[in-house]
Amino acid sequence: MKNIKNSFNRFVRTIKKNLKKVKEEHLIREYIKNNILFLTFVITCVVNSTMLRIFCINTVENYLAIAPILADLAIIIIVGGLGYLVKSKNRFGYYLGFSIFFTAICLINSIYYTYYTSFASVSMLSLTQYVGDVGDAVVEQVINFKDFLYILGPVILICVNSKLKKKNYYKKVEIKSERKKKTLKTIGVGAVIAIIFVLTLTPTDMSRLVKQWNREYIVMKYGIYIYQANDVIASIQPQINSLFGYDKAKKNFKDYFNDREEHKENEYTNIFKDKNVIVIHGESLQENLMEMSFNGQDVTPTLNRLADEGMFFSNFYSPVSVGTSSDSELMFNTSLMPTKNGTAFVSYSNRTYNATPKLLAEQGYYTFSMHGNNGDFWNRRSMHESLGYKKFYSKEEYDVTKENTLGLGINDYAFFDQSVEKIKKIDEKYDKWYGLLIMLSNHTPFAELDKYGEFPVDMKETKTNEDGTTEEVTYPYMEGTKLGNYIKSAHYADGAIGELMKQLDENGLLEDTVVIIYGDHDARLPRKDYDRLYNYDKENDDTLDKDDPNYKEYDSYQYELGRKVPLIIWSKDMAGTDLNKEYTDAMSMYDVEPTMANMFGYSNEYALGHDIFDIKDKNVVVFPNGNWLTNKVYYNSQKEEYLSLTDEAISEEEIKKNSEYANKLLDVSNDIIVFDLLKKDQTDENRVIKNQEEGLSLIHISEPTRQAEIS
Repeated sequence: MKNIKNSFNRFVRTIKKNLKKVKEEHLIREYIKNNILFLTFVITCVVNSTMLRIFCINTVENYLAIAPILADLAIIIIVGGLGYLVKSKNRFGYYLGFSIFFTAICLINSIYYTYYTSFASVSMLSLTQYVGDVGDAVVEQVINFKDFLYILGPVILICVNSKLKKKNYYKKVEIKSERKKKTLKTIGVGAVIAIIFVLTLTPTDMSRLVKQWNREYIVMKYGIYIYQANDVIASIQPQINSLFGYDKAKKNFKDYFNDREEHKENEYTNIFKDKNVIVIHGESLQENLMEMSFNGQDVTPTLNRLADEGMFFSNFYSPVSVGTSSDSELMFNTSLMPTKNGTAFVSYSNRTYNATPKLLAEQGYYTFSMHGNNGDFWNRRSMHESLGYKKFYSKEEYDVTKENTLGLGINDYAFFDQSVEKIKKIDEKYDKWYGLLIMLSNHTPFAELDKYGEFPVDMKETKTNEDGTTEEVTYPYMEGTKLGNYIKSAHYADGAIGELMKQLDENGLLEDTVVIIYGDHDARLPRKDYDRLYNYDKENDDTLDKDDPNYKEYDSYQYELGRKVPLIIWSKDMAGTDLNKEYTDAMSMYDVEPTMANMFGYSNEYALGHDIFDIKDKNVVVFPNGNWLTNKVYYNSQKEEYLSLTDEAISEEEIKKNSEYANKLLDVSNDIIVFDLLKKDQTDENRVIKNQEEGLSLIHISEPTRQAEIS
């Protein structure tokens, strides 16, 4: 104990001595004066990465946490330290090149986060071919003034270098013999900072870096530069795993489904067996739209009516990842979750899937899908074939004109009108059919207001004057805002659904048919856009102050919980029956397939979701970032805290149990797709069945022979 104390005292004395020396000899001032370009490079790069976390405040609230700053600083110092090995005349080019590189990482992630509410992945590079199709969306909604601030880093570096050259600075400070010494010392400082950073990490932090489900968490803990490096490794991991990780994945896959309880029949079993099915994929439709009205007009009168007449699932979530619409299709059809890296539609379209179209085709259904956009967008042409659609009608099969184009393609009214004609021919030819109609008009950026028709999102009031007369006063309210434009666009899309239902009915296509409508994902608008909606100050045409007694708090939890989308199952004769009601149990997009399987009389033994009528209030909705939701609680894995939805305390045991379940589900789902486990499992089963059949045949043949020999 005495030796430890003496060692510590010596260490303290050494530190004090060195600090005194630094102070007396003005070493800090001398260091700054002799390393201006290096310090400019370090500071601008770290400022950029910190700005990124600030701009992503919706998810990453603790943006000034020390850990990610240390991580970014260590990376930048080490990279900058290597610059001392470069001759002084070329050193500026080295720093500028890396400054542009790090700036590009921040800029791309800032734009990507604004559009997808997630950070960029190199596995998504194959989607750059579609940028032309969504160019307007990117320019009008995604690229903001804040994104240009990142460019100031390289600009400042250029200005500093220009000033230093004029002063003949580099020849004065350059000492050839010290270049290697400076490099080693600088890298050493970077290494020390890196070690300090590592000491701040927990086993949970390490695990999440490897899994990379929760990108926001990684950026918050590790900084953007380590995240991006780790993403490169994770993006090539599927190829590595396919060589080394199959056995472990297969075992986990088998164990997971062996432990699952078998599905039991319930009151909803086979209620829709052999009925035709029309699925409407509602682009960016949120459930909260159904609760909105402006000046006495509902935003979504069609959805409201169908919900009142059918089965309405009001606590329904679409936990998409970077694949957005394609992720929702994957979950709806296969009961699998989005992949950890990239998207299943783009990266894994050649896998074997137990999908609703394929399973219904085995029941004698003709299956088809329809979409008014380019058939290769999200690689749908290939993926829809893998899902089991017999025919995919894309943009090429529609009469698309300048007049009927809205946003990315043919408007929903024209799309539905032409689709009905195609469905009529299908109905004449096939006894039963299953069809998917993918909407398009309500796609971001919600900018073509002149084509949405009249739907004011202002606030009108009747005001009584002092003389007793009345007049109508109009306040702007949501007019001119992104959220207001989205509401107008959604009202237009709702009207198109209403027109589709009318045409289907007029053509007799609603007889013996079930219509399923789902919102593919939320509108992905920032949380701050809702402040004006819920806290409008009409007198000042502004948002109420937070200290105003009428201010309604809309925090990050309410924002996450408010991203529900509608799910409606409707048939013509359903109103007034036992089926016609609201279902409030927490439900996910990947629960739809097993729920449908029960009602339509088919099965998928490898569904990750549950029949909601089987599991009911015990369901756990899992999100790709590891968050989860039940009827009682919403858990944020990033903050490691929960919000009770019933004012009940939640036990640590329940938190742990559901978190382990969420992680296991995400891992198994990813393994199923990456390792193509369904194909391999079905191949193994077929081999076993074949061997059993051959064995039975041998027994059947050999038995009479044996008896003859005995006799």
